[in-house]
Amino acid sequence: MSIYREYDIRGIYEKELNEESVTKIGYALAAKISGEYVAVGYDARSHSPILFEYLVSGLNAGGKKVLDMGLVPTPVNYFTNYQEWDGITPSASVMITGSHNPSEYNGFKITVDKAPFFGEDIYALGRECEAMAMPQKVERTVKKINAKERYIDFMVSEFAHLKGMPTKIVYDCGNGVGGVVLPEIFEKLELNAKGLYIDPDGTFPNHHPDPSVEKNLADVKALLEKEGDIAFAYDGDADRIAVLTHKNNIKGDMMALLYSMKMDVLTVVGEVKCSQVMYDELERRGAKAVMYKTGHSNLKVKMKEIGADLACEVSGHVFFKNRYFGYDDAIYATLRMLELIDDGIDLDAELAKLPQVFSTEEIKVETTEEQKFKIIDKVKELLQNPPADFPAIKDIIDVDGVRINFEKGWGLVRASNTTPVLVTRFESTQEVEAKKYEEAINQLIQKAKDNL
Repeated sequence: MSIYREYDIRGIYEKELNEESVTKIGYALAAKISGEYVAVGYDARSHSPILFEYLVSGLNAGGKKVLDMGLVPTPVNYFTNYQEWDGITPSASVMITGSHNPSEYNGFKITVDKAPFFGEDIYALGRECEAMAMPQKVERTVKKINAKERYIDFMVSEFAHLKGMPTKIVYDCGNGVGGVVLPEIFEKLELNAKGLYIDPDGTFPNHHPDPSVEKNLADVKALLEKEGDIAFAYDGDADRIAVLTHKNNIKGDMMALLYSMKMDVLTVVGEVKCSQVMYDELERRGAKAVMYKTGHSNLKVKMKEIGADLACEVSGHVFFKNRYFGYDDAIYATLRMLELIDDGIDLDAELAKLPQVFSTEEIKVETTEEQKFKIIDKVKELLQNPPADFPAIKDIIDVDGVRINFEKGWGLVRASNTTPVLVTRFESTQEVEAKKYEEAINQLIQKAKDNL
């Protein structure tokens, strides 16, 4: 059951994701889908085409036909749900990807009726798979579609006004699947772009494909220093982005502030790790800012629920409903950022106008799957009567873990939904205060562990 996660299904090839487990997943999933067709694509890992065949076998056994989009980024997979293919609109899509996990991992991101299939739906699917016998094989029913070409044409048409833009762009696909669409989009828009590690290679020979980790940006930073005005980097399946200038590594929450500059009065959803600067600045501009749970599935669902125009995670998931379909797409986010530059916005100058705060990166505290949520519950309990020397609390937000607002900043502790860790983050107008909050909350976490 450990492969069935909050947002997706993820595990090690052969050991956990094998012919039996994946065929069962396809068969059980088929029963959750009302229509006839499921669109399936996969990332650059060597075992992704193998898992594709296992999944197809299960979906076909469950009575579904498959639209095969081949090797594509996750956003292309999402895109297929909004398109007709020879009169066929898929009722669901599955992206076979291990995202930014090491190369032995793989998994499935599932969309049903244009909405993420996650949380209890995934856990229930897992329980069904554990209890069922291996489905009988049936005749293979697969129809190939050129989703990649349709997606590229869409982007080139939507951003035709950027054609010939002189900005010197450098980018790093990290040997992920972004490389199957980005160079062609840049070329058709006649942009001055130079790419690193464009060729998809699921062994990730140059660096790990996670742009939220600073060391993975070393090569694109060096190229930016020598030859670029702006740099972009992508994770393994191209649904997360890093944006780099000569002065800033722009995190997802600050990207949202920049994107929102060219939107009318809007509603933005952020996660609990987003800077207070983002929430305060959006409200100051007259926008509505909503804080919600971390996780791409959570944010998509919340966006739809409240009719939001934009959502973001600090890690680089950015979701546009404004002029788009409401899912996270790092390639689309790239073009919207270039649009800002083309409109004369100086990214660094705009960021310099914001209140200056000290924010830590995400700090991970090792624990176990069994204990992580129990520790959070115990922390909440301890906060009802905090230690005498604990910083003065203004209020507590418990939408996802606990985010404690203090006089000069905030501290967060939440359980990761995908790994056996607690995630903490701290922010203040003064570095010394942020360190104080970090120390106080770490002591509280230790006390919670000791009292379990």
